[in-house]
Amino acid sequence: MLNMFFDDFAVGQVFETKVATVSSADILAFANAFDPNPFHLDKAAARCHGFPDIIAPGMHTLSLSLKLFFDLNLWDEAVLPSPGMENVRWHRPVLPDTTMFVRATVSQMLPSRSKPDWGIIKVHQETLDRSSGALLLTVDALHRLKRR
Repeated sequence: MLNMFFDDFAVGQVFETKVATVSSADILAFANAFDPNPFHLDKAAARCHGFPDIIAPGMHTLSLSLKLFFDLNLWDEAVLPSPGMENVRWHRPVLPDTTMFVRATVSQMLPSRSKPDWGIIKVHQETLDRSSGALLLTVDALHRLKRR
């Protein structure tokens, strides 16, 4: 844990996560629980839609991307509830056995005017396929943090 607070970040600061590999079983479990579209559950249906195999639901990719970022343990003491996300874009489908990681860049620092002991950092996250370098997902995540 780095125990960072709002004041410890700077625009342009970059963080890279560890990798995670998405298995067929992971995709099926998430899809069955939250997004049971045929192309997430059935290889033949996925092929009918032009994919070589089942594809991960977009929310699965987003959730895993956020988990990878949070696993950096940047701010356990400073984190407050998030005000949201912006500009979520899925660029390529995630197939079974895709290994991904996140490159996160601090893009904006917004000190709170109403609560001087808080601030929001905007982090532009790019989720990338480790083997090809292909861009899978982008999102601008807003993180509310305590100040020192």
